[in-house]
Amino acid sequence: MSKYYLEFEKPIKELDEKLIALRVNVEPESESAEEIKHLQDKRENVIKKIFKKLSRWQRVQLARHPNRPYCLDYIQRWSPDFLELHGDRHFADDSAVITGMGSIDDRPVMYIGQQKGRNTKENLHRNFGMMRPEGYRKALRVMKLAEKFHVPVISLIDTPGAYPGIGAEERGQGEAIAKNLLEMSRLKTPLISVVIGEGASGGALGIGVSDKMLMLENTWYSVISPEGCASILWHDSSKAPDAAEALQVIPEDLRKMGICDRIIQEPLGGAHRDYDTAADILKAVLLEELDVLKDVPPDAFLERRIEKYDRLGVFLEGA
Repeated sequence: MSKYYLEFEKPIKELDEKLIALRVNVEPESESAEEIKHLQDKRENVIKKIFKKLSRWQRVQLARHPNRPYCLDYIQRWSPDFLELHGDRHFADDSAVITGMGSIDDRPVMYIGQQKGRNTKENLHRNFGMMRPEGYRKALRVMKLAEKFHVPVISLIDTPGAYPGIGAEERGQGEAIAKNLLEMSRLKTPLISVVIGEGASGGALGIGVSDKMLMLENTWYSVISPEGCASILWHDSSKAPDAAEALQVIPEDLRKMGICDRIIQEPLGGAHRDYDTAADILKAVLLEELDVLKDVPPDAFLERRIEKYDRLGVFLEGA
C-alpha cells in the first residue's frame, strides 16, 4: 500500500487504514475476515471511481507521486545482470541519469534513465532527476556504444527539466542537448523512449528522440511545466491546473497529436501501488516494440525518423 496519498486519494487512505487495523491477528473464518473482504471490494470500487475521472492536473500530480517507481526500480526488475556505466569522459559522472547495459529475456539492451531520489539526501545526490551537460554527454557516449555493438537503446524519461544552474550553462547545457538531438536522429540502432513520470522540456527531449515514443498512462510530457506556464501567462503559479488543461500534457492528448505512439496501462490506482505488475506490463510492451524494430536495416533509421517527426506538424501559409 502507498505510504503517501494525494488529496484526491484520501478516500482510499481511509479504507487502507481500516484494512491495516483489521488485518492484525485475524482468524480466517472470523467476522473480521468477512469485513476485510468487504472493505477490499469497496476499496477497489473507490479506486476505479476516482481514477476514471482524473483531471489533467491530477494526472500531473500522479506522475510526480513520491512513491512512484523510478528508473532503477524498473531496470532491477527487468535486468538482474545490469551493468552501470559511469562518466562522460570529459568532466564528471552525472548521477541524475543512469546508463548501462543489461538484458531483457536474454535480449541485450542499453539503458538510459533519469533517476530521482526517495528522500532529501538521495534527491540531492540525484539532483532531483535534473541532468547537467555531462549527463547528456554520458548518455550520448553509451548510445554510440550501443550503435557500435548493434544494441537497441531504451530511454526512461522522468525529469522536471534540465538543470538550469550557472555551472551547467557554463559547461554548455543547451549545446549538449542540441547535440543529442542531432546524434540520436541518425543513430543506426533502435531507439525506444518511455515516459515513466514527468517529461519536461529539453530535459526530457535530450534523451527522447526515438523510433517509438511510449507513455505510461499517468504521466505527462510538455515543453514546459504547468507551473512554469502559469507563471509566464498569468504571473501566478497557482493557476497550474488551468495551464495543464491548456497545454494538453497527458498521454491521450499527445496520442492525438501524433507525438505518443502508445499508451501503457498501469495497475489499478497507479504504478505506485504495484511496482511488480507495472514493471511486467511495461516489459511486455518493450519486448513487442523491440520485435517490431529488430529487422529494420541500420541505414533506414534516419529516414524513418525524419518521416515520423515530419508528421508531427504542418505549415499553413498565411496563418
